[in-house]
Amino acid sequence: MKLINEYVEHQELEFLTEKKEAGEKNFYIKGPFLQAEVKNKNGRIYAKPLLEREIASFRSDKINSKRAFGELDHPISPTVNLQNVSHIIESLEMDGNNGIGKAKILDTTQGRIVKTLLSEGTQLGVSTRGVGSLNGDKVGDDFKLITVDIVADPSAHSAYVERILEEKDYIINNDSIIERAFQKFEEGVNTNTDLYEHLMNFLDNLSGRMSE
Repeated sequence: MKLINEYVEHQELEFLTEKKEAGEKNFYIKGPFLQAEVKNKNGRIYAKPLLEREIASFRSDKINSKRAFGELDHPISPTVNLQNVSHIIESLEMDGNNGIGKAKILDTTQGRIVKTLLSEGTQLGVSTRGVGSLNGDKVGDDFKLITVDIVADPSAHSAYVERILEEKDYIINNDSIIERAFQKFEEGVNTNTDLYEHLMNFLDNLSGRMSE
């Protein structure tokens, strides 16, 4: 499966503030985070039942346990890095063909950057992060939603994503997402006594991906 990222135009988002008792403000982003049954700007189509399933799973597994963290800009991995977290998604529901979400900006290093940008009137967007296969312009039923990130420069970043992130293959193993290169190494070790040969093949695989 590939890492798949989809940008949502900032014009469709609301940037909200709510005053706290001490006079400080909470910052939120609210609006469509996902869209079904239409071809998006990346030329992909998500079936509505697929997004309904993933949103329900994301809400159950992540939102309800307050673990629905997102990052500022996409990382080069499907794994959410807590050091780079900028917000937490508090709600995500299907409304027609749209997945409407609301995220609170956190008082972390990356979150404070987002707050400063919003205070200065900067236009930001959101971008979903997931893994799945592609069948032409349709996203496969094996798609798994990972999170929703905040991004600033979708045009430049889209090229970066196509070049770096979406070239790698991933698998889901007991709800963990790992690179297929590691899986092949592990399988080789389990079935062959020549550990050195499989280690060299694994390192060559990683080296080839890094030089792409």
